[in-house]
Amino acid sequence: MGKSAEKYIKIYLDEIRPHIAVQKGMEDILFLNRRGKGMTREMIFIIIQQLKMKAGLRKKISPHTFRHSFATHLVEGGADLRAVQEMLGHESITTTEIYTHIDREYLRDAILRFHPRK
Repeated sequence: MGKSAEKYIKIYLDEIRPHIAVQKGMEDILFLNRRGKGMTREMIFIIIQQLKMKAGLRKKISPHTFRHSFATHLVEGGADLRAVQEMLGHESITTTEIYTHIDREYLRDAILRFHPRK
């Protein structure tokens, strides 16, 4: 976990979490909704959409977008494909390899579209 994430999680735990009445059985859940229960995937999606609108972005963004970006950046940075597979929980390495193929295809398309000698 990065230092920035650690900083903001600490702020959340110290300043926000104490004001939430945690429901029984939810004590080990890090992020809670205002009713003290674990956040649903639908709620995460709604939060992302609200932040997207607030930022004025028109691109399609979802929790999967973050997952995909995370994996793509790892692979682009030279991370071991097996390690990325493990982090994503993919059963097959071929599923993880999709991230490298998408990256190469995007790069190829960008070069063909924008190269001055096309």
